[in-house]
Amino acid sequence: MDKSKPILVTGATGYIAGWIIERLLNQGYIVHATVRDPSKKDKIQHLYDIAEKSSGQIHFFKADLLQAGAFDESMKGCEIVIHTASPFVVTNYKDAVKDIIEPAVIGTENVLNSVNRTESVKRVVLTSSIASTYGDAIEILDTKNNEFDESHWNNTSSETHQPYPFSKVAAERKAWEMAEQQNRWDLVCINPALVMGPSLTANTQSGSVEVLQQFANGMTLLGVPPMWNGIVDVRDVADAHIQAASNTNAKGRYIISGGTLSLLEMGKILRQNFGNRFPFPRNQLPKSAFKLFGPFAGFSRSFVELNMGYPIYFNAQKSQQELGIQYRDIESSVVEHFQQLLDDGVVKKYL
Repeated sequence: MDKSKPILVTGATGYIAGWIIERLLNQGYIVHATVRDPSKKDKIQHLYDIAEKSSGQIHFFKADLLQAGAFDESMKGCEIVIHTASPFVVTNYKDAVKDIIEPAVIGTENVLNSVNRTESVKRVVLTSSIASTYGDAIEILDTKNNEFDESHWNNTSSETHQPYPFSKVAAERKAWEMAEQQNRWDLVCINPALVMGPSLTANTQSGSVEVLQQFANGMTLLGVPPMWNGIVDVRDVADAHIQAASNTNAKGRYIISGGTLSLLEMGKILRQNFGNRFPFPRNQLPKSAFKLFGPFAGFSRSFVELNMGYPIYFNAQKSQQELGIQYRDIESSVVEHFQQLLDDGVVKKYL
């Protein structure tokens, strides 16, 4: 990567984007960062602070994912575009298409249309998700080695069944389609598992925050469902993006996962580190209980049938071999993330 050329990072206030920008600034790069509203200084102050202590520079640009041409200005002169901006809405949405799917797909399309208009761009690194590789946990039974890898695609999610995973796979497919229609720039996709670890700001929104809040607020005291998550430290995800941008041999998709933990294992790890100050789950409830009561807790019967009781695993060898990622201990990532939520007041002491 040429340090005289700026690098564009979209969705700069995001959890993953913050660490990517931190890495770039400390390595002396010029970062063009897009946000919805640069005048909201409280949302971006942490990035200004990092820039001030670093050898790099940061410049903010206003950009709306759904607005055509919104990324043209910020992309000028850039050889690398790292597109992290996408909605993370798994629950509490009104309209799956308008709130989740359209911003992900149209946003990706708008960014890549700007790439097509910007002659200097040579590579795009897209933040996708392991949700692009499978839709429901039961699909692990159809894998050859009892693990998902980069050859797998989510073909089962839809606008009505698992709309968030559908938004991720639809956006990634759109990106590959657009990449294949030209030959000036290449595309590398980063597909992280559930991201945990410290955030650079208390304003961060991520799916892992929601999981940890439920552990802390008593919602899972009676027990958790028999469900498993691939987990990865946010700093490893940031490093993977940097390697994907700078390594000329990087190509295709990369699963980024440090291992798998069940919800019960996560609860045990937190109890070992924070004691009984919180109502961390002690039990794993049987699938049959969720079939019976799931609909009252927001789990449809089809979701319970397809996603509970199937341990899922991910093959991250390609990222280790080609991007040189050495994964951090995911148990420490869970503990550090919870400690930060405590420090930031996001989680309150319960007992």
